[in-house]
Amino acid sequence: MRESPNYGQSNTGANEESLRMVSSQPIGNEPVSDEELRPHVLDGFIGQPTLKAQLQLFLDAARKRDVPPDHILLAGPPGLGKTTLAMIVANELEVPIRVTSGPAIQHAGDLASILSSLDTGEVLFIDEIHRLPRAAEELLYIAMEDFRVDVMVGKGPGASSIPLTLPRFTVIGATTREGMLPSPLRARFGFTAHLDFYPHEELEKLIERSANVLGVNLGEGSAQEMALRSRGTPRIANRLLRRVRDWAIVHDLVTVHPNDVKEALALYQIDSEGLDRLDIAVLNAIVRNFNGGPVGLNNLSAMVGEESETVETVCEPYLVREGFLMRTPKGRVATDKAWRHLGIVPNDSKDDVSKLF
Repeated sequence: MRESPNYGQSNTGANEESLRMVSSQPIGNEPVSDEELRPHVLDGFIGQPTLKAQLQLFLDAARKRDVPPDHILLAGPPGLGKTTLAMIVANELEVPIRVTSGPAIQHAGDLASILSSLDTGEVLFIDEIHRLPRAAEELLYIAMEDFRVDVMVGKGPGASSIPLTLPRFTVIGATTREGMLPSPLRARFGFTAHLDFYPHEELEKLIERSANVLGVNLGEGSAQEMALRSRGTPRIANRLLRRVRDWAIVHDLVTVHPNDVKEALALYQIDSEGLDRLDIAVLNAIVRNFNGGPVGLNNLSAMVGEESETVETVCEPYLVREGFLMRTPKGRVATDKAWRHLGIVPNDSKDDVSKLF
């Protein structure tokens, strides 16, 4: 077995999702809502051309009718711009926006308090709407359809329900798991937008725009190097750009060239395919310790020192999407692309993947 010097045995220490440079979740001191990089109008939003055209028509029609638009559901993986689009909708309609999230609403009364304080035409943005408690969901059904909430007064046999009429408003819900939304709630959204991962060309444009905002002078090809490592996700692209900016500041660089990008991101253990230490650890475990698989999830997570849920929900989606890993009935299997990426020649005893199905 011939091995490339670029990939030795990976450190198997634990690594939290929120600490990964290529995580699509926001990091504490660099929230996704960073106003310096967020466009405020639909024309300034890069990518998702079909969605933009649909949303532009939807908003233009509402403006011509002079009524608040129907409720909007934004669905897609983390980091693709759902919160940004919600802010843009409110800005395009020139109305205030109230921001909350599903986990922040613990009881139906919390949601009733927010709804009763909305003004006519105001936008209520609920992030992670799939995590609303059941009682709050049922309250939201009525509020979205009939623009009223029923307030319970008193307890026991003497309790009574008082209907409270609400001004017409627009709910914008964002979810990474549309399938977890109950059908009655999903049916009350008049417009559902699905956000897709970005191609490299659109990420390059986004990085160039963000670089102009941050005052980073990128040389030819530098944005492309970052785009290739961004996993199709704008949030990751902007995060990598910030780290490259830090590298440029520390090294007194006037212009950031492609080799500077490679050196800066190599420091954070991010390779040319956007894989980080944890991704490489997973591939190494399958290829080196299990001869390419198949291997069960529990065995794999034990080898890399991570919880099974972390491996399954954090690492595997990108590895499967990019063709490094396959899920089979017998377990996880590394593809030929994974072997080549690690610089390892497969053994003759490597299982034929076709036999696993």
